[in-house]
Amino acid sequence: MRGTVRSGVPADGAAAHRIVAVLRAYPELTKIRLTALVVATTAVGFMMAGGGHRSGATLVWTVLGTALAAAGAMALNQVIEVARDARMERTKNRPLPAGVLTARHGLVFGLAVAGAGLATLVLGANALTALLGLTVVLVYTLVYTPLKPRSPLCTLAGAVCGAIPPMMGWTATGTPLGFGAWLLAGVLFLWQIPHFLALAWLYRDDYARGGFRMLPVVDASGRATGQAAVLYSMALLPVGVLAALGGMTGWTFAAGSLALTGVLVGLALALASRKSDAVARRLFLATLIYLPLLLGLMVSDRVPAPQGWAVALAAAGR
Repeated sequence: MRGTVRSGVPADGAAAHRIVAVLRAYPELTKIRLTALVVATTAVGFMMAGGGHRSGATLVWTVLGTALAAAGAMALNQVIEVARDARMERTKNRPLPAGVLTARHGLVFGLAVAGAGLATLVLGANALTALLGLTVVLVYTLVYTPLKPRSPLCTLAGAVCGAIPPMMGWTATGTPLGFGAWLLAGVLFLWQIPHFLALAWLYRDDYARGGFRMLPVVDASGRATGQAAVLYSMALLPVGVLAALGGMTGWTFAAGSLALTGVLVGLALALASRKSDAVARRLFLATLIYLPLLLGLMVSDRVPAPQGWAVALAAAGR
C-alpha cells in the first residue's frame, strides 16, 4: 500500500500539501510585491543616471542583488514581528504566525538571502551600491521595525528605506551621487507618507491590536494624519520643475508631474476634511497609480546629457 492514512488524509498527499504550502510561503515571507516595488525604483535610478547606455549585465546584477537584499530584510522584519503579526487580522496568516515556517527558518533564510544580495551588489555593481543596500537592511530591521510599537516616527524611518533603492540604481552605473539621485530619493520618501498613512488609517484598529503605534492609531481624531498626508503630498508639487531646471527631464515631465500631484493633493485634502475609510481608500489607490505614472513619465522624458543649473552648481563647487 502506497503511503499511510492518517485522519483520512494519505501521507503522500499530506507531504505534497506541506511542500506546496512551504513554497507558497516564500513570496509572503519576502513581501514579494513590496520587493518588486523596490526593484522597480532601483531600475528607474539606473536609467535616470544614464544606465541605459551601460552594460545590461550591470543592471541585471544590480536588480538581482537589490531584490535579494530587500527580500532578506522583509523576512527578518517578520521574524521580529511574529508575535504581533499573530494578533492582527491582516497578518495572522503570514507564514511565521501561521506556523508554515518557523521563526528560526525565517531568521536563517533572511540573513542568508540578504547576505547573498549584498555580495551580489559588491561583485556585480560596486561597493557604494552595496553599502547603500546594507544601510537599507540595517535601518529596516534595526530602526524601522523596533520603532513601530514605540513611535509614529517609524513611518519616517520606513520612508528612508524606500528612498534609498533609486540611489542604488544610480550609483550602480558608476555615476556619483548628485542632484538627480537625491531628487529621486526625495520623491520616494515623500510619496511613502500619504501612501502609508492612508493604509494605516484603513487598518488602524488592526494595528492597535498588534501593538503598533502608527500615527492613525495614536491620532484618534485623524487631524494629524490628514495634515501629514496633505503636507507630504504638497511637498511633491515642485518635483517636476526641479527635475526640468536640474537638467534631468524636459518640461513635459514638469507639467505631467504637476497634474498628477495636484490630484494626489486633492485626495489628501479630502482625507484631512472628511477622515473616512472611503476617502482613505481612494487616496491609497491613487498613490499606487501615481508612482508608476510619475516615474514612467520621468524616464520617458529623461534628458540624456547632463545640463541645467544643478550641473553648473556642481561644477562651481569643484
